[in-house]
Amino acid sequence: MPTPRDRQARLATYVAYAVQGLSFATLLTQVANLQNRHGLDEGTLTLLLLVVPVFAGVGSVAAGSFAARRGSKPLLRAAQPTVAAAVVLAGFAPSVPVLLVALLVFGLAVGAVDAGINMQGVAVERRYGRAVLNGFHCVWSVFSLLGALWASAGSQLDLAVVMSAPMVLAAAASLFAGSQLCTAEEEKVEHAEAAPGARFPWKPIIPLCLAMGFLYIGDAAVSNFSTVFMKDVLFASPGVIPLAYAAYQATTLAVRLGGDLAVRRYGSAAIVRIGGAIATLGFLGIVVAPSQPLAIVAFGLTGVGLSVVAPQSFSAAGRLDPAGTGVAIARVNLFNYVGFIVGAALVGALADTFDMRIAFAAPLVLAAVIIVLARGFEPAVKTAA
Repeated sequence: MPTPRDRQARLATYVAYAVQGLSFATLLTQVANLQNRHGLDEGTLTLLLLVVPVFAGVGSVAAGSFAARRGSKPLLRAAQPTVAAAVVLAGFAPSVPVLLVALLVFGLAVGAVDAGINMQGVAVERRYGRAVLNGFHCVWSVFSLLGALWASAGSQLDLAVVMSAPMVLAAAASLFAGSQLCTAEEEKVEHAEAAPGARFPWKPIIPLCLAMGFLYIGDAAVSNFSTVFMKDVLFASPGVIPLAYAAYQATTLAVRLGGDLAVRRYGSAAIVRIGGAIATLGFLGIVVAPSQPLAIVAFGLTGVGLSVVAPQSFSAAGRLDPAGTGVAIARVNLFNYVGFIVGAALVGALADTFDMRIAFAAPLVLAAVIIVLARGFEPAVKTAA
């Protein structure tokens, strides 16, 4: 039975996820405006944006090492306000070198926060004794959407104002909730011994890492190329082009709203297996879509299928690390960024070499592999060797 302290930590973790979603959206929705302000060509912009996932991977690995010794609470209390500060710096950046520094700091800090919030989420889930992780990811999606809506509403304001205003709220919320997060002692399971991060075995988490990577290859394909697909393959009008990505985000949010109930009833492995099958069907629909409405439905199906994989990857990683070191979660989180980088490069290369339909066949195959990997989502609970 959850205690008042457990509920307090859960609420603080909701805030941490909300702040991360808002921060991430505030930066990404202003990429085009940052490009215009600094006169960046497409190649330079791409290289600058690659700084974020590359250094986020570094931040995630460092977070695992830090949390194994001191827990994720002090990590988040330092890193989350740093994310907000980096977004503000990007908004005020007077030159490309300053923007580069802002993106580098953002990448490092956002990787640490991504790992840290999921460590907290797993700790709360462990203390509750039932699936709650989808709810945290749902809050992330809601506040990411709110960040995008704010960017739209403030489109006529100065860029620095648009990027700074939500970050003031984000930093304040992070500082307020940070003191209520799970402590290092609360993250650990009684009688479980923590293993040094360097000795944590990779083998048990490989299926989770691969599923996370394949998920984000699919996510990168939809995020980067859904509008291109609608415009160049199906000749959609400007008003219809964004609907494919909107369908993907809407179904992602909808599934996460009820995801925890489904996991409690059917189990992680079954939900991931079903998700992989639905995502495969969605990508198949994209590859063969004869019309715009069917393509939009197919993009929505990919959101239904892929949305369950990340929360269950972190939850399964937590079960593999009963000592609560956070190392397994940090390693799984690393493949978030690996998948996004590989996905953007792979789908882009296939589109240039062949065509956009063939390009979407790559995430189709990898989504099908997630079905096979699903059995790794219900591992036996054991301490690391």
